[in-house]
Amino acid sequence: MNILFFLTPKSEVAFIFDDESVRQALEKMENRKFTAVPVLNRQGGYVGSITEGDMLWGIKNQYNLSLKNAEHIRVSSIPRRMDYQPVHVDATMEDLIGKALNQNFVPVVDDQKSFIGIIRRRDIIRYCYNKLMSLQAELPSGRPGNEAGE
Repeated sequence: MNILFFLTPKSEVAFIFDDESVRQALEKMENRKFTAVPVLNRQGGYVGSITEGDMLWGIKNQYNLSLKNAEHIRVSSIPRRMDYQPVHVDATMEDLIGKALNQNFVPVVDDQKSFIGIIRRRDIIRYCYNKLMSLQAELPSGRPGNEAGE
């Protein structure tokens, strides 16, 4: 299965640049109602991902917990608890499922490690659900575990 079937292209993804201010990042996240977004450098490379919590704790622990001060803080200066791990454009469905177990979305990068988009966990779950339903429909009773002798 080609994972590009599930790709939400970069042009449709909310992301922030690592040199943007925390205030800009928070405003983008608030407007789009996202709790985590990819972070890119200006060359389009995937740097990592940042969450609301990363920014909150970064502002609290390193700066004066003031949105006014956040205008001068670059996203790149905020420690991130964890980054959403990307997959290569040639990844398999198994690779995607493994990443999606712990991430809301899976960033996708090309051969130059440039960010090209994301695959949302809900799309992976929908694909798996549809596969399961079609397999169940193929069983004689339409239900799993109803083979002869059970």
